[in-house]
Amino acid sequence: MPRHSAAHRALGIAVCLVALLAFPEAAAARGAKAHARASAAPAHGARAGESRRNDLPAAVSAILRSSGLPASSFAFDVRPVDGDGRASLVAYHAEQPFLLASTTKVVTSLAALDLLGPEHRWRTSAYATGPVVGGRLAGNLVIVGGTVGLTGSELRRWFAQMRSEGVRTIAGDIVLDDVALLHELDPKQAADTAAERAPDAPVDARTYNLGKLLVTVRPGAGDRAVVALKPSPVNVRVVNDVAMGGGCAAWARWKTADEIGSGPPLQLWVRGRWRADCGADDIAYVAPPEGARFGPELGDSRTQSIAAPRMVAELWAEAGGSLQGHVVVRDATSRPRASRWSSELLTPVGEVLREMNKTSNNEAARSVLLSLAGSGDGTEGGLRVGALKAAQERMRGWLRGQGLHDGDITVVLGSGQSRAERGKPRALVDLLRNAWHSAESQTLLDSLPIAGVDGTLVHRMTHGAATGQAYLKTGTLSDTRALAGYVRAKSGRIYAVSMIVTDPQAAKGTPALDSLVEWVVTSG
Repeated sequence: MPRHSAAHRALGIAVCLVALLAFPEAAAARGAKAHARASAAPAHGARAGESRRNDLPAAVSAILRSSGLPASSFAFDVRPVDGDGRASLVAYHAEQPFLLASTTKVVTSLAALDLLGPEHRWRTSAYATGPVVGGRLAGNLVIVGGTVGLTGSELRRWFAQMRSEGVRTIAGDIVLDDVALLHELDPKQAADTAAERAPDAPVDARTYNLGKLLVTVRPGAGDRAVVALKPSPVNVRVVNDVAMGGGCAAWARWKTADEIGSGPPLQLWVRGRWRADCGADDIAYVAPPEGARFGPELGDSRTQSIAAPRMVAELWAEAGGSLQGHVVVRDATSRPRASRWSSELLTPVGEVLREMNKTSNNEAARSVLLSLAGSGDGTEGGLRVGALKAAQERMRGWLRGQGLHDGDITVVLGSGQSRAERGKPRALVDLLRNAWHSAESQTLLDSLPIAGVDGTLVHRMTHGAATGQAYLKTGTLSDTRALAGYVRAKSGRIYAVSMIVTDPQAAKGTPALDSLVEWVVTSG
């Protein structure tokens, strides 16, 4: 595959609980950035970031002991997003730099949102190699890769746009010219996503999501959006609580037995908000529960891994288009100076960040970092010579502007794949607290996996106090497990958290990290 094509998107896997419902304080908490940063970054020595193990709450010490790992393997900082930020709920080794793994993507996200802005759009273009007459393109449709890749929902939206721009039939091929499809079922990305989602379970990328149900949401004419389940078990009820208006985010989970007041025992609960301009989006893959029955005609139609050409062809057909040729993938080639027909897509930064963080997409993270390498004339860095070095330097400058010192956090690739990407839990919590009080906090929240609900946390913290209350980016390396984001305690208080365990047997620390999150929910 070409340079950008390391990650295909599972159509709409990035599902999101509406953050304002889970965190109603968010809107009221946002203030001016300068004031937030001043209160979030007091002198380092004022924090309790270097607590000794004897100083830890008894329950936290017990959690560390239960892991069977040395206490020195752990580092964490948990602080409320309000107040002056000097007092941690709990902190341990918070001033020591640890491997960040994929929680580096939180830093990349925050820098992009602040430097580019939540309204930023990345540009992707397409052109025709022949004339368009009466809705028929007499040639190829060539899609040219942009600064970042395309998610499945964005490509769906673009194909609908192309149809409205006059193209119904393509006589030639659809050519993917150096295009990255940010799709988690790409074999190169599937293993990374699955490792984040279930860090200690083996995965076969060829069968990832085999047998799961695809949940799609689209605008409705009344007060509820339209929710579809494909394939649809004959003995499952879809409980549609997706209200029209107020956002473009929804999530799905199976109701527990005690939540079902009446009706069949198998009920899929879909909640959220959906504006009329959101279009259709595949928001989730859900595993069918035991006992789900499928009609004979649907027996062979369950979701399977999808290669890029097939995905593109199916999306074009779904948009109502006809393709007489094939979908072809090629490396960058010379492009025409002018064409008889062209189209352009502007992809919102939030769409890419959601794919990047929900599925831990490494290709998206690297592309987002590179996009920070602006040339000073308003253009983006892309893959121009020196772009990575320029992006790294801009990131360092941004970190200093956030009140951090050199060495607090190091970003190299933006994805956490480099072992040079390290950070102090205290420093990452500083960034999260700064972000909470900024205009970009909603976009960040919408991009983070939700405990027990979606993304790489869909199989973690599924039954407990943290379910639906923790928005956390996961991190996984061979010797590291990490979490970073926000947790809402039962008290209603919101905490910024960074938790890391680094050890040759770090996988044993995953339950301890989850238990620490549960402790924050119940004790914060």
